[in-house]
Amino acid sequence: MVLTLLIQGLLLSASFQAELIFPPNAFHNHGSSVVETPGGDLLAVWFHGTGERQSDDVVLQGARKSAGAEAWSEPFLMADTPDLPDCNPVLFVDGRGVLWLFWITVQDNEWGGSLLKYRTSRDYENDGPPVWEWQDVIHARPKELEERFLKVLEEGLDTYDALLSLVPDMKGEAAMLKERCREKLHQRLGWMTRTPPVMLDEQTLMLGLYSDVFNCSLAAFTRDGGASWTFSTPILDPDITMLGNIQPAFAKRGNGEIVAFMRDNGLPRQVRASVSADGGVTWSPVLVTGISNPGSSVDVEVLKSGRWVLVCNDTLEGRHRLSLYSSQDEGRSWDDPCIIEEAAVDGGSFSYPAVIQSKDERIHVTYSYRRDGEEGSSIKHASFTEAWIQGE
Repeated sequence: MVLTLLIQGLLLSASFQAELIFPPNAFHNHGSSVVETPGGDLLAVWFHGTGERQSDDVVLQGARKSAGAEAWSEPFLMADTPDLPDCNPVLFVDGRGVLWLFWITVQDNEWGGSLLKYRTSRDYENDGPPVWEWQDVIHARPKELEERFLKVLEEGLDTYDALLSLVPDMKGEAAMLKERCREKLHQRLGWMTRTPPVMLDEQTLMLGLYSDVFNCSLAAFTRDGGASWTFSTPILDPDITMLGNIQPAFAKRGNGEIVAFMRDNGLPRQVRASVSADGGVTWSPVLVTGISNPGSSVDVEVLKSGRWVLVCNDTLEGRHRLSLYSSQDEGRSWDDPCIIEEAAVDGGSFSYPAVIQSKDERIHVTYSYRRDGEEGSSIKHASFTEAWIQGE
């Protein structure tokens, strides 16, 4: 009997494991991303500083968990634009084995002034940070943003004029948005990263972007390793009340459709979704999934088995619970969630997940971590098996 319980305990430990990448510290550590290298290491990145966009000391830090190691390395520097905030990093290894780091540098301490950047490496399997070989800016030029956003805004203002007249500040903000939407600089700055890209074919990388100014999402494409970029029409519902679908995470169905799952920055506080049937160039009206969302990032991964997993805060208020939902019909419906971490309301924050599946078929999630009673914040890494998701 004792032996049986010991074996069961070992199996449970193997099916779900978690640890902090580094001890909590007094800085703001947030917005992580993680990849598995071809050699089997885990490489993570996050932004670190005294704040976010308004803090000019924010840099990108990283750490490595070498294949077979039990602990993560000490944090090291991944990128730093001197005296400007570097935020929202994303890591990705493409089919050629090239490591990409995407992120934003905030020019004026406002999200709308973010400059989109990337760097690449082929030398990243050794201890410490990658050896970067190339860096560039991605100049965003969304298709049909001005005409489509202005139409949503103007029709919405007409429809809800009586209601908006009770809130003068909102009418003033709408007028400002109309002006910004007509200005090319505002259309092209402020597009930010959050989740990793997907490969649509052997050459085409599709990266999700979003704007806090226009409260919508976008897809960016490169077919030549980053030398040139093209852009989709905005992922934007025609109803002004549905504005707020940001930080898209992409998954591709067997029939070729691409689904974008997005944070809800407005109402009804549910994970948003949109579908593209033409390779991400145009998108359906924005849907709601039925999964609660308090205005916090989500991520999705298509597992080797065909199961989809979606990691998110599934609350209406607060980020005190991080859950994993799974789907066996490519995101059309979702099973009951598994809880990755939870605290009492206002007792902690576990948010901005990044999810991948490694070659050994374990699922890895990194996320921002803060728990009451522990001083400071960290990035946490959890890993588990598909059997754990199924409750086995």
